[in-house]
Amino acid sequence: MNFQQLGVNFKIVDTLKKTGIEEATDIQVRTIPQILKNRDIIACSKTGTGKTLAYLLPMLTMLDPEIKGIQFLILAPTQELCSQINNNIRTLLDRADLRNESALLVGDGNISRQIESLKRKPAFAVGTSARVMQLIKMKKIHLNNVKVFCLDEADEMLSKTQMENVINIRHSLMRRTQTLLFSASIQKRTIKDASAITNDPVIINLVAEDKSGQAIPNTIKHFYFSCNRNEKIETLRKVVKALDCDRVMVFVNSKYEYQETCQKLKYHHYEIASIAGNETKQEKIAAIDNFKTGKVKILISTDLAARGLQIDAIDAVIHLNLPSENEIYIHRAGRCGRNGKQGLSISLVTENETEKIKKLRKSLGINMLEKKLYNGKIVSK
Repeated sequence: MNFQQLGVNFKIVDTLKKTGIEEATDIQVRTIPQILKNRDIIACSKTGTGKTLAYLLPMLTMLDPEIKGIQFLILAPTQELCSQINNNIRTLLDRADLRNESALLVGDGNISRQIESLKRKPAFAVGTSARVMQLIKMKKIHLNNVKVFCLDEADEMLSKTQMENVINIRHSLMRRTQTLLFSASIQKRTIKDASAITNDPVIINLVAEDKSGQAIPNTIKHFYFSCNRNEKIETLRKVVKALDCDRVMVFVNSKYEYQETCQKLKYHHYEIASIAGNETKQEKIAAIDNFKTGKVKILISTDLAARGLQIDAIDAVIHLNLPSENEIYIHRAGRCGRNGKQGLSISLVTENETEKIKKLRKSLGINMLEKKLYNGKIVSK
């Protein structure tokens, strides 16, 4: 189905065509008409299925150029995801020649500059819950014109650490404000907690409806290599060399493992980019840009970047350590295999971790095959 049939503004439809996007994805087909009917939505769809456009396109269609001030408030769990959403909005506004602005409201940013950006009365505001709540308490943000309140990565936004801010922000909005929740995984707890901020929501769970029973796109293949704990980084080097991919993302569980991995790869003259929790905003942006543009082939990260990082051309994701929760594996693996492209999710495991592989296979419904390295190539075990 095309976007015009879904009711999207013709200017936006033309803009999408120029970028080669003409047909809507399943999540867009299911949600856009409901959003345009002013229904509250709880939507769940696999990573890489177009959830961001699923809520941005109807927002742009509902945009009223005569209203001065924030019409659409979007919250996301990380500053990196907020920045990417904000960049998407600005690109769409610019290409569609819609003379409106979008403000980025995150903790790393200079708050004085953010307050100045709000004085320009942007139509969109994208931010983290803590910074938006701070601006509300300072009485520097005006939310009386907000039509739509959206939570991206809703399962994380409704976690214990964020829930209080989210509810307080929702109470600062008009009663009639429409609420949208989008995520790659929705737990029963999330749906229950969402009742505090939604009104009779339409629940669209494409992951649950997927007959394959998989929470991860079937364009992703899953491999694992067995090795000793002290051999993991050496195995990582060999796997990366054997893959010979343009872009590989490596996830580690702890700050210590992050530092060790970066140091050892640099020692062996691998050009890498890296993001964790202690870099400046400028350093993170530079690292991601270098990875996106192909200046470096390897991006090392903690789970800070597992959610919402939108880089369409990642060939493989490598888990130096298996994550503690299935949902984290879903979000990590989902960085590759986006938009119908093929991807690889590779885990490096010790003998003690093989039980986790069995659990992942069963709970996520994926076929995870053991591989080995032979003469510099990846072969079946």
